[in-house]
Amino acid sequence: MAAATAAAAPRPEAASPQWAPPGHERARDAAGLGDCEDAPVRPLCKPRGICSRAYFLVLMVFVHLYLGNVLALLLFVHYSNGDESSDPGPQRRAQGPGPAPTLGPLTRLEGIKVGYERKVQLVADRDHFIRTLSLKPLLFEIPGFLSDEECRLIIQLAQMKGLQRSQILPTEEYEEAMGTMQVSQLDLFRLLDQNRDGRLQLREVLAQTRLGNGRWMTPENIQEMYSAIKADPDGDGVLSLQEFSDMDLRDFHKYMRSHKAASSELVRNSHHTWLYQGEGAHHVMRAIRQRVLRLTRLSPEIVELSEPLQVVRYGEGGHYHAHVDSGPVYPETICSHTKLVANESVPFETSCRYMTVLFYLNNVTGGGETVFPVADNRTYDEMSLIQDDVDLRDTRRHCDKGNLRVKPRQGTAVFWYNYLPDGQGWVGDVDDYSLHGGCLVTSGTKWIANNWINVDPSRARQALFQQEMARLAREGGTDSQPEWALDRAYRDARVEL
Repeated sequence: MAAATAAAAPRPEAASPQWAPPGHERARDAAGLGDCEDAPVRPLCKPRGICSRAYFLVLMVFVHLYLGNVLALLLFVHYSNGDESSDPGPQRRAQGPGPAPTLGPLTRLEGIKVGYERKVQLVADRDHFIRTLSLKPLLFEIPGFLSDEECRLIIQLAQMKGLQRSQILPTEEYEEAMGTMQVSQLDLFRLLDQNRDGRLQLREVLAQTRLGNGRWMTPENIQEMYSAIKADPDGDGVLSLQEFSDMDLRDFHKYMRSHKAASSELVRNSHHTWLYQGEGAHHVMRAIRQRVLRLTRLSPEIVELSEPLQVVRYGEGGHYHAHVDSGPVYPETICSHTKLVANESVPFETSCRYMTVLFYLNNVTGGGETVFPVADNRTYDEMSLIQDDVDLRDTRRHCDKGNLRVKPRQGTAVFWYNYLPDGQGWVGDVDDYSLHGGCLVTSGTKWIANNWINVDPSRARQALFQQEMARLAREGGTDSQPEWALDRAYRDARVEL
């Protein structure tokens, strides 16, 4: 079946039903639009986890606005480009009468135990088998989810559309946003000082600045920077509170801007594009979305209103260091996919991806595995990801030390949940164990595609979003199709399967 290499760590087992009950029924009571406006957004992470609020603030100070999911909003931005004089806009409409529906519980596949297999029928006259790869995160594999012909078609459509470099670098908006952050240098030191010993070790700085300026920060990078800005007079690689206070953070940002990173030093070295899957798209793209809908057993509204298909090409030397696909939501952030209907003004947006469905589009000659460094660990501790000279998040140097690696095989799909359940059928905390990355491609080219399923942690806001999109679709009719839909861009193109 699938190729996955796991560390020999004990794994817990569960005895839950295979599928959670479908959640398409409506609750008896409907929440008013006023409730949607006032409903608070719950914190999604534990106090000092990988996505704690303190971590998020530090990341925003040191890190560029790494928001690759912005392109997914193209579909929704199209809807908002109508006649502003006759359309009161989502914020004013939200104040009008009429209830927003209360959404039913999200379905969630149970893992049962590692290695467990079940049979499902996702296409007519053919059975697929789903195999559990890990329980933390809930991770599954489906060989043959796509045919070889479908894989080739996706690659051809992506090449016709054109791919762009995936790495997003800082902008002037980032510099401006950083200026609005009200974090003193003392507060910053305390947030970085994870063990609270009054000294900043290299691994403590690395844990928070690993995405600095689009570069993957290594101990060598940090020490070079310290030397350049004279932040570490004794050269021991450790900053005292006094040394940190004497450092001018503007020198840090100036240093980072002045050092252009090579592609091998980036967080992500790849090229990508987006392929539309909605109404009017290529029939194969529609078929794949419908297959994902049957696989996830989520409501059609959630799946159809999620991001387009992202297609990614990793050339030889390509990689993507370990990361999580979804971000936390705090008062400083809002979900990218629902921001157009939110009565909120916040400085940052983040991706809210309930699930990731990843497709391997070709067989890779060398490397290119998908690694889950801490899959099925007994416990999770962010600081334990960096021990001595080994950084488990570094997919160029230490992929072989991750707990679980999935080898790319053409047509195979893997999928996992980026959030834990909240106990009420909705989205809970971000699952730290979903940390994953793309290992270094040592030979050949690697092609993958991602379907992300977007769900707002605010149940009421997700309901309002779905209601508003349904209204816009009804009013827009056939003219509501986005201009970048594949069937429009390549209406006369002939691509042979």
